Formats: sequence, structure tokens, C-alpha cells
Amino acid sequence: MVEVETRVEGEEFDVDEWLNKGRQGLRRMLRSKRRQILPSEFKAHTRAARKEMLLAVRSLLDTAIEKLEGEPEPAPQATKIEIE
Repeated sequence: MVEVETRVEGEEFDVDEWLNKGRQGLRRMLRSKRRQILPSEFKAHTRAARKEMLLAVRSLLDTAIEKLEGEPEPAPQATKIEIE
């Protein structure tokens, strides 16, 4: 589907808006065709790779949490209050 817009006479042409609309249209077109182009095996592998990356980050966080839990908590420091 192609969208056609008409300009009002006297309205200034905005290059940034024109480029942005073109970019959005191109992205919509590629998204709709991407589902048809990419094989399901590729999609399965990329999903598995994303899951592995998340599991790797989880292991880093778990290790950091374990190290924090193994350290003794620092003793609270007393504050001096001066009375005049």
C-alpha cells in the first residue's frame, strides 16, 4: 500500500519530515517481508542465542550477588554531634 499525501499550497517543504516518512515506510516494508525471507531455522537459532546471552548475564549477576552476600557488612560509623 502506498500512502500519497498532498501538500497545501504555501506550506514549506520539510526535508527532515520527508526523510523520516520515507525511513518509516521502508522499515514497514522490510518488516513485513522479513517474516517471509528469513527461514524458521534462522529464527530459532537467533532466539536461542538471545536466551544464551541472557543466561550469561544472569550468571554474572548471580556471582556478584554471592560475593556480596559472603562479605561481612560494614559496621555503621558513629556520627559526632556537637552541642554548643
